[in-house]
Parts: sequence; structure tokens; C-alpha cells
Amino acid sequence: MRLALPALLLLLTLAPAASAQSSAPRDALAVRFAPDPQALLLALSLFDADTDDVDTLPAQAFDGGYRGTIQLVPALPVGAERKYLEWVAGALHDFDTFFTALSRRGTPRYRWRGLSLHFFRSVGNTTPNAFAWGWNVAYNVNGSIDTTPDATRETLFHEIFHLDDADHGDWSPAHLASLQDAIERRCGTRTACLAPYAPTGTLVRRGTYYAFQPGNDVHEYAAEVAIRYYRENRAVIRGEPAIRPVFKCGPDENRHAWEALRDEFFGGVDLVPPC
Repeated sequence: MRLALPALLLLLTLAPAASAQSSAPRDALAVRFAPDPQALLLALSLFDADTDDVDTLPAQAFDGGYRGTIQLVPALPVGAERKYLEWVAGALHDFDTFFTALSRRGTPRYRWRGLSLHFFRSVGNTTPNAFAWGWNVAYNVNGSIDTTPDATRETLFHEIFHLDDADHGDWSPAHLASLQDAIERRCGTRTACLAPYAPTGTLVRRGTYYAFQPGNDVHEYAAEVAIRYYRENRAVIRGEPAIRPVFKCGPDENRHAWEALRDEFFGGVDLVPPC
């Protein structure tokens, strides 16, 4: 496309400033990851693809609820801990592929890019595995759950869903709380009774399914349903065997939760075959 001379001069005048501004985060990453060039390449891949910034979490005392206060310290994912950055980068690039596929059939109202990623280590504890706030996601290199790339991928989807849930006006209480309440009234904490309703198989030690663990509210149930939506639709996108059992084909509560999330966050797209 050709530009008129005034517009071309304006573009040339602005270009150096824009270039300098866009290079500043990359320069900061170069300094931060200077001790590990391979980790730097991973961090740059996240910034270049999704404008994600990789840093550490400042030292802090974290309220772990019934676990008490947990000390968190910064942990740059370099050297022996570079693998955690590899897992996180792999997960976020996977989300790019997933949402690109959904976008061919609808318009998801979901943000998974432009995140600030903070790595930390819990002292004398293996929790929290991750937590999120205001488009920030913190990841524990000493977490007890995220011991594989797949576990990390689903943990990140869970945490990012919390951010989108909040961004949609704290959506889940108004739309899913009645479903969760009905299931819990029917089953209490009985694992066998809850099994058909559990979006994932995650069990709390000496407890029940994470989605229904006492003290976990509807936000956690919603995030677990989001993981199940992602898991089943991702398998279709990748041409992998279907995930069984198909969640939406279980009890009516499952179908209602699935359809509500599908329509609110994922553009109404459902690649999983009908029941």
C-alpha cells in the first residue's frame, strides 16, 4: 500500500520511538535471563508470541488458609529449574493453537495472552501450586501437583480461567452456584456419589474431588469445568481419542454447566460430538 508523503513522513518520525518502546521489555528479559541463554529464548518466545512477561514473584508471606502462613521466595526458572519455564511456555503456546482452532468457528470472549508470569518457591511447603490475580499468574517451582508438562498445562488453564471469570463480572456465582449447591446437597462429600459430576479426577488428600471440596466455592467448580471443556475439545482438535466419559453426556448438571461456559467464554463452539 502506498502512503501520501505527509503520512509517510509521520510514520518514519514515529517508527524509532515505537521500536524503542517495544524493545524495552525484550531488553529487560535479556538482562534478567543473562545467566541462561536457553531460558532467555523461552522467555522471548512468550513475549514475541503473546506479549507475556516472565519474572519472579517478590518474597512474601502467603495466607495458605488451613495450611497457615507460607513463605514464598523468588525463583528465576534458569539452570536446573528451566524445565518449569519450558512447561509453562509449552502450555501457553498450546493455548494459542487451541484458541486459534476455536476462532475458526466462533468468537471466544477469553483472554489468555498479555500475562505477567511470576515464578516462586514455597519454603517448607509444596503449596500453593499456582495462583492468579489481575492478569498475573504465579507458578511454584516446588509445587506438588505440577510435576509434568500436562499437569502444568491444565493448572495454567485453571488459573487463567479465574482471571476471565472475574473479567466477566464474576460470572460463575450467578450461573453455576445453584448447580454446585444441588450436587453437594445430594452427595455431601461422598466421593462415589460425586464421581459422575466431577469435571476432573483431582482429589484433595483426605478429602474429596477438588471441585466439591469443602472450602472451595463455585469459582473452583467453574474452573474445573473449564479444564474439562479444554481437555475434551483439545483432543478433537489434535485428532486424539475422545476423552471418556464425555462430561456433557453425564448428569443434567454437567450439560448445563458445560453449555453455560461454552456460550459465555468460548464463543458457543463445541467440537465434541453430540451425545
